[in-house]
Amino acid sequence: MAVGARSGHGEPEDRPEQLAEPSVGSAGSAAETPSAGVSADMRDQVGEGPYGDPDDPGDDGATGVRKQRSFWKELPLLIGIALLLALLIKTFLVQAFSIPSDSMQDTLQRGDRVLVDKLTPWFGAEPERGEVVVFHDPGGWLDSTQAPEPNVAQKFLSFIGLMPSSEEKDLIKRVIAVGGDTVECKKGGSVQVNGKALDEKSYIFPGNTACDDEPFGPIKVPDGRIWVMGDHRQNSLDSRYHQELPGHGTVSTDEVVGRAIVIAWPLNRLSTLPVPDTFDQSGLGAASAVATGAPAVLGVAGAVPLVFWRRRRLTGGRTAG
Repeated sequence: MAVGARSGHGEPEDRPEQLAEPSVGSAGSAAETPSAGVSADMRDQVGEGPYGDPDDPGDDGATGVRKQRSFWKELPLLIGIALLLALLIKTFLVQAFSIPSDSMQDTLQRGDRVLVDKLTPWFGAEPERGEVVVFHDPGGWLDSTQAPEPNVAQKFLSFIGLMPSSEEKDLIKRVIAVGGDTVECKKGGSVQVNGKALDEKSYIFPGNTACDDEPFGPIKVPDGRIWVMGDHRQNSLDSRYHQELPGHGTVSTDEVVGRAIVIAWPLNRLSTLPVPDTFDQSGLGAASAVATGAPAVLGVAGAVPLVFWRRRRLTGGRTAG
């Protein structure tokens, strides 16, 4: 049976006028050679599909198909999405901070940009010994420091996290002791945490002493607070110099923005900020562990007589029955 043939009605299989096709190079085209059964309206619509009319210079071949939006029209949308993502990242993930002083040399230099982890505190993580942390001024630490007035652009960039804020009074120091620890330092000696001396040669500024400019302690750090010190000991107004303020030099963990995890700028100083090995020495957290475990020990001690009393009562009840 020929292509396009019909069956069941006895009509002729072929119609010459329907099978006629324009030859290659003919002046007309298939669209211009009307065939039987094709209405005038249908003929008028031929060529208005997605392919258009190739002979029409005004037809770009996309008639009936949504045209692609130009780059310049999409640019504001892309910028808006980028700014929203930057704001979300700054609020919940990481934020950039600039180092304004020399108090953390040689670990951090003036002008360094560090990235601060803000995610883990959302899950209840507390600062640990040896970490470098950024925290809000507990009150009175930066009263004598005058920050330059930022312009509109600086305010906007700091709002979305692309530039450190110059309005917020934030500090950066190293955590030396946490809640429950006892910390002290005598002149000519080293910093001691829970009776363990810290070996600070890997991070303290060359030529500095541990605390000869301001000895302190022993000090018991309250729960929920930390004791912080700068790595450049003779150029750092840290916990030692604010013991007359509420908190006696300690900082509430609620004031901690997050842990500085990497130096991101300048590129030639790109590096991480790990916890020094001295804070991993055995026994350093023994006092804290004992304090934490004491309630459990007391609980067990109190539960033993209760268990024996209950067993005796139950046994007596069965015997009487």
